[in-house]
Amino acid sequence: MHQPPTPPDPRREPRAFLEHLYRTAVHRALPLHNTAPFLPPPPRGRTLVLGAGKAGGAMAQAVEALWPAEAPLSGLVVTRYGHVPPRPPGLPARIEVVEAAHPVPDAAGLAAAQRMLSLAQGLTPDDLVLCLISGGGSALLTLPAEGLELQDKQRINRELLASGATIAEMNCVRKHLSRIKGGRLAAACAPAPVVTLTISDVPGDDPSIIASGPTVPDASSCADAVAILSRYGIAVPGAIMSLLEQGALETPKPGDAVFAGHAVHLIATPQQSLQAAADAARAAGLAAHILSDEIEGESREVGKVHAALARAVARQGQPFARPCVILSGGETTVTVRKPAPGTAPGRGGRAGEFCLGLAQALQGQPGVWALAADTDGIDGVEDNAGAFVAPDTLARAAAAGLKADAHLQRNDAYGFFDPLGDLLVTGPTHTNVNDFRALLVL
Repeated sequence: MHQPPTPPDPRREPRAFLEHLYRTAVHRALPLHNTAPFLPPPPRGRTLVLGAGKAGGAMAQAVEALWPAEAPLSGLVVTRYGHVPPRPPGLPARIEVVEAAHPVPDAAGLAAAQRMLSLAQGLTPDDLVLCLISGGGSALLTLPAEGLELQDKQRINRELLASGATIAEMNCVRKHLSRIKGGRLAAACAPAPVVTLTISDVPGDDPSIIASGPTVPDASSCADAVAILSRYGIAVPGAIMSLLEQGALETPKPGDAVFAGHAVHLIATPQQSLQAAADAARAAGLAAHILSDEIEGESREVGKVHAALARAVARQGQPFARPCVILSGGETTVTVRKPAPGTAPGRGGRAGEFCLGLAQALQGQPGVWALAADTDGIDGVEDNAGAFVAPDTLARAAAAGLKADAHLQRNDAYGFFDPLGDLLVTGPTHTNVNDFRALLVL
């Protein structure tokens, strides 16, 4: 991801300007720019690197570039298929990086998790474990609880993703159905100290939620997991439910001695990236307002709320004077509707559905442009990062025979914006600080 050399003029090129803000936000979260201040000195023994997440490949390369050449360094990191960045010329490979499936786990992720637990065996207090954790790690680092098959975990994951559950709720369930998440990886590394470097993709930047916190204490309980499964009507095998109800699948808790001497560092956060985008907007002569980096809720409804705000600014100059940029982040959700009989399932992710709800509620408001995109470059499971909205979006859609209502009904934002040429396609960005939304009001 390279920033344009000079920012486009927001009045002449609003769409290009919004993309510039997105790329600025992503650039701020790249691991190579953020890792050095948090690296500990090499230990007397060896350094083992373990990690999982969409930024895993880039985080591993950052450590390889920054770690002293003479100090031992080895390990294993798992990232999403297609998310390993090109290796910089002359940078020796010291950490193995493998790929697996996201958002639904596969056998490759299972094999990686098993290997990590094996690598953690036999460590001493003189050794050091560096854990590189970023969003997506929950699916990539999958090791089902005893008695739970990979197929069960895959089904539960799919149903959670379609349920509208928050990331905290999903990861609570994942932690209690795992042998590696929820602090269990740290426990496996004992007695070696563990230093976790993490890139936050969750509202509130709670390390126990990022990638289901494989190296940090977990304050949630088996009872919480049971309540979430019940709330969303998700079934688990009877024997596993009994273990959950008995508390037999409990995770290591805050205060557990296994975490003594461990350290956790947030090396990149959504707020930092939103701030970088705000600074870029101000450098172009526009006021910039960050609503929040913790916005959650149904994507289409969050889009409607943003539309109401943008219309108030455009029409009344309240609560912000125009011209301005309005920024927000967080992690919205999509409750997937069952398609009508004979209708193909829709395509699209959170960002696209936000944009569809936004466009519908903006009603063609003059002077308002918007971009919503996932900072990892992939909106859901599609090949786009997100989508653009312009004052003429609905008019162009009508001319093309596209109805926003019908596309929303079947969660088909991709099918709406693709024919309009309004998808943002970046490819994997090699980082992940979650949703990025920018509204430009001129």
